[in-house]
Amino acid sequence: QKPKHLNKQKRKKRSSLHSSNKQKKEVVMKGGQSKAEATSTDQRLKTRGRKPGKKTAKDPNKPKRAPSAFFIFLDDFRREFNLANPNNKSVATVGKAAGAKWKSMTDEDKAPYAAKAETRKVEYAKSMQQYNMKLASGTNRADDDDNKSEVDEAGGSAEEEEEEDD
Repeated sequence: QKPKHLNKQKRKKRSSLHSSNKQKKEVVMKGGQSKAEATSTDQRLKTRGRKPGKKTAKDPNKPKRAPSAFFIFLDDFRREFNLANPNNKSVATVGKAAGAKWKSMTDEDKAPYAAKAETRKVEYAKSMQQYNMKLASGTNRADDDDNKSEVDEAGGSAEEEEEEDD
């Protein structure tokens, strides 16, 4: 008979071989996740926050948010950059160049853009207040769309009649 300690060593080798075989069977995806882990994460993300299948419709009448100072700068910079580089078709190149220039600008250089952003922010706040008042007064988006498309017998739209009353 063989000594017992040799049998233990063989058992250890066999168990380590079996565990490595199990690891090989598990499919590993990009990012180091197993397929099972990835699907559980996907399911959790799908159901988190809202019921699946229901998507809230965006209101086309809702005012757009006011741009930041950088986006106002980017609008001007994009025009200048495209005039200087008419062959450039890459959005990323324009964005990188604008970001580099914005970082190099001083606060005095950024001041006009910050002032424009502040005025647009105030305008946005006013238009949002008006928009919220319209919603609170009970006018639906569907009603607004119907009023715009209706034309009375005299040939004017419903909006023109409201303006004349004011």
